[in-house]
Amino acid sequence: MGDAHRVGVVGLGVISRAYLDTLSGHPAVRVTAVADLDSSRSAAAAAALPGARALTVGELLSSPDVDTVLNLTTPAAHAEIALGAIRHGKNVYGEKPLAAGLEEARAVLEAADRAGAGVGCAPDTVLGTGVQTARAAVAAGTIGRPQFASAVMVTPGHERWHPHPDFYYTAGGGPLLDMGPYYLSSLVHLLGPVRAVTGAAGRLRTERVIGSGPRAGERIPVEVDSHVSGVLEHVNGTLTTLTTSFDGVATTAAPIEVHGESGTLSVPDPNRFDGEVRLHALGGTGWRTLPASAGYADGARGVGLLDFLTAGGGRAPRANGELALHVLETMTALLRSAAEGRRIELTTSAQVPEPVPLTAASRWHGGTG
Repeated sequence: MGDAHRVGVVGLGVISRAYLDTLSGHPAVRVTAVADLDSSRSAAAAAALPGARALTVGELLSSPDVDTVLNLTTPAAHAEIALGAIRHGKNVYGEKPLAAGLEEARAVLEAADRAGAGVGCAPDTVLGTGVQTARAAVAAGTIGRPQFASAVMVTPGHERWHPHPDFYYTAGGGPLLDMGPYYLSSLVHLLGPVRAVTGAAGRLRTERVIGSGPRAGERIPVEVDSHVSGVLEHVNGTLTTLTTSFDGVATTAAPIEVHGESGTLSVPDPNRFDGEVRLHALGGTGWRTLPASAGYADGARGVGLLDFLTAGGGRAPRANGELALHVLETMTALLRSAAEGRRIELTTSAQVPEPVPLTAASRWHGGTG
């Protein structure tokens, strides 16, 4: 384990368990430190991780035993933690979005560039067999030249299940910034980067009621738009219609559909690693399911971090900061377009990450299954 990548985890909330499950036992990774504003969480996590120390956030960011900081804090703290890690010469991989605001995100990448540090960012679900199989089908010409796409995410709001949902309704939250990264990252994989957007948004309620946990029944304020829609103009000319909402009960719409000259592709939920990719060919009699042909099989949260840590030989990390910045600008431009009532051209772009070959879990998890 002497040559293992040493990872320190900041933020031990709900999502951390999935990451730690993925990292535990990997022969090329060692979690050496954990930190949380709640010291009892840090102590409990360290006790369950052999060789890990419970530290304060400041101690972890400056620790010589940490090479890469895994940033699992709430969106409002993403930039602060990332910049702190970079100042101490560490790589950083964080949950999405890259930062709560575009300028903060730019500052993170600029600081990393000056320091020679690496930046990675979720989501990594798009590296699973669902989106990657769909991407392979588009690349193979299965539906002919893509014409347009749709992406739809509708839920009644995370306060129904999350015990502390406040951050979903403050700066950096809302349906677009929370769930949009899954959809937009998938769309970049499928159709390439975006050049311009036109958006519309609304806020139907001024408060929400927590539905579970010790604060059940408590009312929290809504400070961001809870329904955001818009049109994305991809560089290749394809148009995507996007809807993200915390104001609906359910939908029958496919999470993503890509319509081409000779067929339509139904792409599974990009918040999952797997799911059925279905094809309806022009002149065909119905939908058929395509076999998994690409992606990290049986993927789990943290596979993007493993991809980030093991990138090399000329391959850039697939869940990288450049892509995260482009996705964030696409989202913030949609919100600004909605507020200003005009089309907005983007200032960023991104290289489409390399496709993921079909990779068994026993391989991407270092032979541990």
